[in-house]
Amino acid sequence: MEARAIARVVLARHAGFCFGVRRAVETAEQSAPAVTLGPIIHNPQVVEGLEGLGVTSAESPADIPEGARVVIRSHGVGQAAYEALKARSCEIVDATCPFVQRIHDMARAASESNTPLIVIGEGEHPEVQGILGWTSAPAFAVMTEDDALALPPLEKALVVAQTTMVKARFDALCRLLAERIPSLDVHATICTATRDRQEEVAEIAARADVMLVVGGRESSNSRKLYRLAADICPRTHFIESAAELDGIDIRPSDTIGITAGASTPDCIIKEVVARMNDIEKKVTPEENQELEVMSEEAIDKTIVQIRPGQIITGKVEMITDDEVCVNIGYKSDGIVKKSELSSTDVKEGDEIEVEVVKVNDGEGNVLLSQKNIINRKAWEEICAKEEAGEFVEGVGKEAVKGGLLADVAGIRTFIPASQLSLRYVEKIDEFVGQPMTLKIIEIDKTKKRIVASRKAVLMAQEAEKKKKIWENLEVGSVVKGIVRRLADFGAFVDIGGVDGLVHVTDLSWGRVKHPSDVVSVGQEIDVKILNVDPERERISLSYKQTQPRPWTVAGEKYPVGSVVEGKVVRITTFGAFVELEPGLDGLVHISQCALTRIAKVEDAVNVGDIVRVKVLDVNTEAKRISLSIREVLEDEALASDEGEYDIDDIPAEEAPVEEAPVEEAPVEEAPVEEAPVEEAPAEEAPVEE
Repeated sequence: MEARAIARVVLARHAGFCFGVRRAVETAEQSAPAVTLGPIIHNPQVVEGLEGLGVTSAESPADIPEGARVVIRSHGVGQAAYEALKARSCEIVDATCPFVQRIHDMARAASESNTPLIVIGEGEHPEVQGILGWTSAPAFAVMTEDDALALPPLEKALVVAQTTMVKARFDALCRLLAERIPSLDVHATICTATRDRQEEVAEIAARADVMLVVGGRESSNSRKLYRLAADICPRTHFIESAAELDGIDIRPSDTIGITAGASTPDCIIKEVVARMNDIEKKVTPEENQELEVMSEEAIDKTIVQIRPGQIITGKVEMITDDEVCVNIGYKSDGIVKKSELSSTDVKEGDEIEVEVVKVNDGEGNVLLSQKNIINRKAWEEICAKEEAGEFVEGVGKEAVKGGLLADVAGIRTFIPASQLSLRYVEKIDEFVGQPMTLKIIEIDKTKKRIVASRKAVLMAQEAEKKKKIWENLEVGSVVKGIVRRLADFGAFVDIGGVDGLVHVTDLSWGRVKHPSDVVSVGQEIDVKILNVDPERERISLSYKQTQPRPWTVAGEKYPVGSVVEGKVVRITTFGAFVELEPGLDGLVHISQCALTRIAKVEDAVNVGDIVRVKVLDVNTEAKRISLSIREVLEDEALASDEGEYDIDDIPAEEAPVEEAPVEEAPVEEAPVEEAPVEEAPAEEAPVEE
């Protein structure tokens, strides 16, 4: 059937309400009863429908009753209009398009810097008038080359565009302005939806036999679409409704292109397509019915079909304070709430992946979400890591009964209190806001619940750390450590995560009754590794071997003739042993204990006395030091005017006897039985972690 060719209808994807217009109309509907300052949009059918809801329009603030609710239309108004409405105590509901609002902000900034403002657009259009009303600096509307040439001389200027301006004309006028104004700050503030709509109509008009532009005759963007299409397709018609199709000559073989301005509602667009079959009266009723069905199919095929849960890619058209408008190729733009964005770093023109939550949220909008996609991917990654035994990263969010809620890649995760730390946690809220590494210990894929453990990660980290420490321990090396605990048999020293034991016999070169005589808890010391037993996890350390042996430097520290202090540690029949430092004792012969002859050593000194002695001789090879108390006393007596003794008064028979032969007065080292070196039993000296 030849008439079927009329079914070749190409409907523009970007046809009908844009985000700003849809938002303004819905705001007006929800605000009823109300008054709009000027028609809410340039479409008589929509305005008439709003009047039925109680939304009327007024031309100026003076025409609006005091205290009325006033809806600012999508075109916006100047600052003076706001002030006039406030003066009349009106309730203002602002439905200004976000794109237009952004231009208002630019105009206000230009006013503050006294920068002239040039708006490339129709000077009498409400949107342009509103923009000009936000600056006190010189402001001009430029639509033609003559307008640009008529501008007064300017040194600088801010240039913006009416949101529905044709991009090619805007660029041409900017080039002309740049030749006349030295400093030009240009902002192409054309709405992205307008730009897409204009590019698409040019593409469709190039392959259509007949082009239909549907929109209100007062609509600036609809008129611009008509002019664009008419320049390409001679048989282009500008209509407001389907009723105007009757007088249009359409041949059976024609391809019909249809677009609509931003102020044209969806119902009018569908009506135009549905009545295409009535244009030619030459078809039979049966053919007429078939053509109507095919026309509906044509419009449906040009619109993307969507369903809840579907993941699609869309282009960001507009960003407001609380939501993002995304073009997904559907008859209505999609809306993503800011709370449903995975990242706030989104700008106009970006292509983002979104999930359809609702095809119609009750207000005609397609509700979208970005977080749902991210959450699904995050859940899949978490499940994969749990199966592989890998750790995940999270942040503490909220202290709850029995534990902590954490955020793991956007998924709520519960951490029991017993799994927060290696030790008991008193204040769980201290973990709120803290980043943490976690191990998944339980996962319910059906209910999408996760239980994790921070303690398991800490234990694994400690084990790995301890393993590396044991691998790096080297017998004979000297390392730093901190004394952690003292016992009768020695000191436990932390050498970087593991504890080793310094036996009491390895604390000092001298005799040690208790480790506290040498070291204290918390003290940092150098220790030498004597032995490592990884299987039993025991490390033997030595503190004394990190210090020089007393006898090797005795000659330098105690030169002959020097006077030093020491402690009497042992008495024999032939003299007293005086400890100069741990591990270094000297002998004071009985003949050197006092100024006069004594029968026994105890008549001069006792064990524990602190005495001053003079060094008579040092034999490091034999490990012997001869000391004298008598010579110290003699020196003091000679130095004192009131000395009790005079060397010349000492009777000959009281002269010091000769030192006993070495074999009679050996300088004995401490017998082994006096300082037994017993290894502490394993149960008495565990190496604590």
